[in-house]
Amino acid sequence: MVNWNNEFILRSHLSKAITELSWKLGPENVYISIYESGSYDNTKGALVDLDAELDRLNVPRNITMSDTTHADEIAAPPEGEGWVMTPRGEKELRRIPYLSRVRNYSLEPLHELAKQGIHFDKILFLNDVVFTSNDVFELLDTNDGDYAAACSLDFSKPPYYYDTFALRDAHGHEAVMPTWPFFRAFPSHYAMKNLLPVPVKSCWNGMANVHAVAMPAAPFLANPPLRFRGIPDSLASSHLEASECCLIHADNPLSTQHGVYLNPLVRVGYNTAAYVAVNPILNWLTPKTILQGLWLNRIRRWTTFPGFKDRSIHNQVARWANLTPDNREPGDFCVINEMQVLDPRGWYHI
Repeated sequence: MVNWNNEFILRSHLSKAITELSWKLGPENVYISIYESGSYDNTKGALVDLDAELDRLNVPRNITMSDTTHADEIAAPPEGEGWVMTPRGEKELRRIPYLSRVRNYSLEPLHELAKQGIHFDKILFLNDVVFTSNDVFELLDTNDGDYAAACSLDFSKPPYYYDTFALRDAHGHEAVMPTWPFFRAFPSHYAMKNLLPVPVKSCWNGMANVHAVAMPAAPFLANPPLRFRGIPDSLASSHLEASECCLIHADNPLSTQHGVYLNPLVRVGYNTAAYVAVNPILNWLTPKTILQGLWLNRIRRWTTFPGFKDRSIHNQVARWANLTPDNREPGDFCVINEMQVLDPRGWYHI
């Protein structure tokens, strides 16, 4: 788990949820790894409090807090990977390689634990979302436990889902609409209509569970190990970008063997109001929502054609790949026409 300016959600919900989940799973069955990356609020103080509570329960953990802020990262000499020449004529720090680096910090304890003979069946990645232990148990049981990765649905302003950057349907397309039933590809569309595990090529959406390190040959302990990454700088310079949370599915050898699934029964929110809205006491989807969603989805599938946008990006990636034999991008379905750079207070498009 990576934290940045998350004091409010930590104190209002997240710390309690992590503590409760650790207790229900059993401290002997979990390991908590958190990396905090130069927050401007008092996220560090909230994590100190969480650390004390986890210590009280004897939960194994590693909580690393960094004083390096976004401003410090941007001020560093533009050397090595992760920098791009922008249309402003400046070499600037790309957002995705930076995010990949800090996400990978949270994975570092895996190797040390493996050396001690400690292995885990699954890795649960958490965003700064509202969730319950039951949400996690439902997620772990996605497709009867047979998956390379399983994700929740995330919402910030319901009924619109949040993570458009990482979600791709079974054919590698972006969602055809931001509300239920979301998808264009028939396998994804059919599963979502019936609230079954939805086959997708990529998802993240607030909470993701990835089969991990049950044996040395598993992806996260392989040589080289599966890790988060960005597309190469030379490809990003063509005004292209891809989510690290999509690329990891493209790189995971288990994705083809076991599939990636979005679980529509697990819905998390970036605030309490959003969580309550998508987890009502009665049905999440009303008859009116279902009827409108099905017809709007049908109209959009009939009248929009992703091939035009996809072909443009595919051609750019193909031209880049032809420049040298070393140019290869297995996650081309993740690539979009954007340039994202880091900012002292976040990030922005160029």
